[in-house]
Order: sequence, then structure tokens, then C-alpha cells
Amino acid sequence: MTATIFVSVLLSGISLAADAFAVSICDGMVYRDLTKRKAALIPTTFGLFQALMPILGFYIGLFCLEWISAFDHWIAFALLVVIGGKMIFDAVRELRSDECNLHPKKFSLVELLVQGVATSIDALAVGFSFNAMLAGVENTQLWAWVSVGIIGVVTFAISLVGVIIGVKAGKLFRKKASVAEIIGGLVLIAIAIKIVVESYI
Repeated sequence: MTATIFVSVLLSGISLAADAFAVSICDGMVYRDLTKRKAALIPTTFGLFQALMPILGFYIGLFCLEWISAFDHWIAFALLVVIGGKMIFDAVRELRSDECNLHPKKFSLVELLVQGVATSIDALAVGFSFNAMLAGVENTQLWAWVSVGIIGVVTFAISLVGVIIGVKAGKLFRKKASVAEIIGGLVLIAIAIKIVVESYI
């Protein structure tokens, strides 16, 4: 792989990891039962999905780009709004109940997988671009896999930092777990709006 392609893939990985980083901070902040294993699942999941989507896009090919790009951002928007909205709803209900903050938010693998899909859908377009970016390079498929490996590792590293930041920030709200959950929900909804707005810019 030439230096130019490597730099392009690395920058793509950093760019794609931005949303995963923000969501990782939210997860680290709101989940109150995070063990080291559960915490490690967060960046691992985001890294795997950010690697899976580009390679999927690469094999689907450029002929589907226009069709998929017409609605991919709306899928991400819907998933993140549903998750964020549920977090806010549960937190407000908790604040209004007599047992406020006695039942902090627990880690959910299903929710994490949905987040992984929602934050990585835009990576499909990067996979489409591999067809053009790697044109003329020998062993194109091999380099496509190397590229998604780089993206996955970059996302994992950045998301891991996000989880650590989130856990430390969450300690500030330890006595008010619902407040942290509301903030996390608002951040997810903000990310959803950003994804849609960026798709029309």
C-alpha cells in the first residue's frame, strides 16, 4: 500500500470514529455496572462494525451507492433517536419516582449492537470508495481488508479512550445517575441530527 493510500485510510478511520467516540463517552458515563469485560466490549463492538461496513460496501460496489446513500442516514437517525429517547424517558421517569436513582442504568448488549450499527452506517460509503481508491493497485481485495483492519483498530483505540473518559465523567454524577442518563440521551439525539444534516451539506 502506498503512503498516500495509507494516510487516506488512516484519516478516514479517525473521521469515522468520531461518532463512536462520542457514544463511547455516553456509554461509559451512563452504565453503572461496567466491569472491565463489559467496558472492553464497547470499543470492540464499535471497531468491528466500523470495519465490517466498509468491507461490505466494497463488495456491494459503486453501482448501489446512490440507492443506499438515499436512506442510510435516516436509518442511523432513527436508531440513535430511539435509543436516546428511551434513555431520556427512563431517566425522567426515574427522577419522578419515589425510588429515584435506586435503579441505575445497566449495560445492554442489544443496545450496544444497535449503537454499533447506527454509528457505522456511513462507513458503507467509505467501502464504496475503496473501489476507486485502490484502482490499479495489485491485490485490491487484500488491501481492502488491510484498510478496514486499520479503520477497525483506529476506532477501537479512540472508542476505548471515550469509554475511559465517560467512566470518569460518570463518577461526577454517581449520586444522580438519571442526570447522566439524560445527558447521554441528548448527546445521542444530537449525533443523530448531525448525521442527517451532514448528509445534505
